Amino acid sequence: MTGEPNPFGEAPPPDPLRVVVADDNPVVRAGLTALLSGREDLEVVAEAADGREAYEATLAHTPDVVLLDVRMPGVDGLTALPHLVPLTAVLMLTYSGESDIVHEALRRGANGYLVHGEFTPDELVTAVRDARRGRPHLTPTAAGRLLAQLRGEGGVDSAFDGSAGGSWPDAGPTSTKNLSQLQPDVAQSVSDKSAYGLSAREAEIMDLIASGMSNQQIAATCFISEKTVKNHINRIFAKLHSTSRAEATAKWLGTSRSSARDGGGRW
Repeated sequence: MTGEPNPFGEAPPPDPLRVVVADDNPVVRAGLTALLSGREDLEVVAEAADGREAYEATLAHTPDVVLLDVRMPGVDGLTALPHLVPLTAVLMLTYSGESDIVHEALRRGANGYLVHGEFTPDELVTAVRDARRGRPHLTPTAAGRLLAQLRGEGGVDSAFDGSAGGSWPDAGPTSTKNLSQLQPDVAQSVSDKSAYGLSAREAEIMDLIASGMSNQQIAATCFISEKTVKNHINRIFAKLHSTSRAEATAKWLGTSRSSARDGGGRW
């Protein structure tokens, strides 16, 4: 024996994922820090009470991921977001689920949007790990709000009405269709869709398909495997009597009443 290290020995464990937690509520910050620090591959390197502190902590500690609240005194999360995105991955973690906030956060570069109360500790940990890899996660409220925006139904629960004191710059025109105008269309849509007999999970996945999401994106949004997504899609296609995503989407959104096959790809 020469005493030299074995070149085929076990590789050293990777460095922990470095996280900054930004929330104005100290109880929330403490809880998140305790939860994440309990994982061997995660390390909370700093906490912040507003967007300015989050930015300064990011410069000082070079984290892999920033968990960022939306509503904070001083510099809020949306204002800080464009300054943080060039430096690291940012995962929104907030109680704010209004459609225009979700849309604006994603437009400004957030790697995901999680609404408190809609995820388990393990799902949060997975979302943090995936944020570094560029894999987005959306909890159900955020996903639903994004779908509403994509369908031109935004503005129903607008938060950009001046109540924020002008903290968030204008991001361009948004739909101002109000709830009373939407209700007849929604009622008709729900009535039509119920005829297909999809389960709640299948309906959720069909909504995501209709929004243009890939299987990988759907899996990340719903916290399920891609194989499970494919199994759901098989059942959805059978119930909608469709052979492609385009055909299923047309039927689901009510833009096609025929069962003509368009020859589009199954996956």
